[in-house]
Amino acid sequence: MIANEQVITVEKAKQLDDYKLELLFNDQTRQVVDFFPFLSSSLNPLITKYLDTKEFSRFEINEGDLEWNDFDLCFPIADLYENRITP
Repeated sequence: MIANEQVITVEKAKQLDDYKLELLFNDQTRQVVDFFPFLSSSLNPLITKYLDTKEFSRFEINEGDLEWNDFDLCFPIADLYENRITP
């Protein structure tokens, strides 16, 4: 392991429209992530409830993780960083 490897975390999240968030990571990388394909293709009601835009807009950053409702919904940081969340 390289000694100066940085642990990537989410610093800020801004909702751009119904299901798109602009994420700023601690290395100043920005990603615009569209969560709609993931949410709309799920058959799990615990996930599809976030198709309600009010529910979706209740995201938080908790110790560098993007999450909803106390980790009811969350994604690996690497997937968010690479903008590749898949169903």
